[in-house]
Amino acid sequence: MEREILDTRRKALKINLDPKIYGTFAEIGAGQEVARNFFTAGAASGTVAKTMSAYDMTFSDAIYGAEESGRYVSKSRLQKMLNHEYDLLNERLSGTKYDDRTFFAFADTVTTLNYNKSNDPHGWIGLKFQTEPDGEASQIIFHVRLLDTDGALQQNVLGIIGVNLVYAAFYYHNDRRTMIESLADNLTIGSVEIDLISVSGPAFKNADNILLNLYLIAKDFSDAAIFDPEGQPCLPKDLLYKKDIMILRTKYAQKSQPNFSMLNKAVDQFVRTENVRQENLSVLIEVLMSNVLSEGDELHDNDLRAAAKRAEEMCRTGNHVIVSNFARHNKLAKYLDRCKPKSVGMSTNINNLKFVFNSSNFGENYTSQLLNYVSDMFSKNVKLFAYPFLDKKTSEVITTSNMPVTADARPLFDFLIINGYITDIRDYSEDDVKTV
Repeated sequence: MEREILDTRRKALKINLDPKIYGTFAEIGAGQEVARNFFTAGAASGTVAKTMSAYDMTFSDAIYGAEESGRYVSKSRLQKMLNHEYDLLNERLSGTKYDDRTFFAFADTVTTLNYNKSNDPHGWIGLKFQTEPDGEASQIIFHVRLLDTDGALQQNVLGIIGVNLVYAAFYYHNDRRTMIESLADNLTIGSVEIDLISVSGPAFKNADNILLNLYLIAKDFSDAAIFDPEGQPCLPKDLLYKKDIMILRTKYAQKSQPNFSMLNKAVDQFVRTENVRQENLSVLIEVLMSNVLSEGDELHDNDLRAAAKRAEEMCRTGNHVIVSNFARHNKLAKYLDRCKPKSVGMSTNINNLKFVFNSSNFGENYTSQLLNYVSDMFSKNVKLFAYPFLDKKTSEVITTSNMPVTADARPLFDFLIINGYITDIRDYSEDDVKTV
């Protein structure tokens, strides 16, 4: 049955009229947009125990404690806000009047577009809540990028997504896919990106945080998600800012394990040729989902679960893992550029290059497509490290020196080779060369 999508006011009113739901709103950085939606919907006294905004850092530190990093739009600040406000509810609201209430603490810490439009609008949003009176708390937190080019519009988006979060937590926590989908209710396409979500607590027993983040990719909230070796989602910019990044690309349905011997040789070559300090190196394995999310195909949970399982397996190798929907290297390069890394290396099968530099694989606009690829890719301080393969028909090892390249692509390909943007992985053994 198709889900009925209530508008923002009706969602807020339904929550306000629910006698069990009661809590606090603490908002920093973009006005009290979420609380305002509950007040304007009517009957807010049934839901709102307190609202507050501690904009001044001195006040904020006095309430929630100082941030060692000095960053107030951070996961750490959000967690302190949630814990403090939720603990106050349980400390101060007792007695028979509250026996049947399920408490919640909503918090956000956000920076919207500044006057000069020179910042990166983003924020952390979260909810700590009970699903039964006097029960243990559960939690949802996520990170957003606000994409509208007007501060007032971004504030409006924040208000809507906050209401969606409270509604999803109380009414959809048992249906996690719907919970994720409903975060986009009443929002225009392209107004927000959610690039990380994490859940915990009894409402999410056995929840798979990797799978939840893949739902975000599947629903076009984001193009990629990054996980640490324990399978916990990471904020890309926090992990990759000013880092030297090396990435091995794999597909989710790839039956074999990645060629770690070849990857290690690529990493060694990257470190050596780019003068990378080991302490500044971040190695990631990419699990490519584009073959799961082909346009026009119906999205199946089994496919997403298989991709999540593949990502989990890669995490267990001790590496960070990025799951993405980037069919082409240049799309990945543009995504990574947002994180402002120092440099990027990509280890890739030379078959991928053979496809790109062959005009017969493309339509009439091949030249413009190739130029866009090169511009997106190599203007971002990215270098490709190509590993060879053994051609079964000729028993020849294919490298950049003998890779087939069509005449219309040859001058540009030679330019990239001569200037070191594309290079072969060297010092490989016969065991490293895979058949196609």
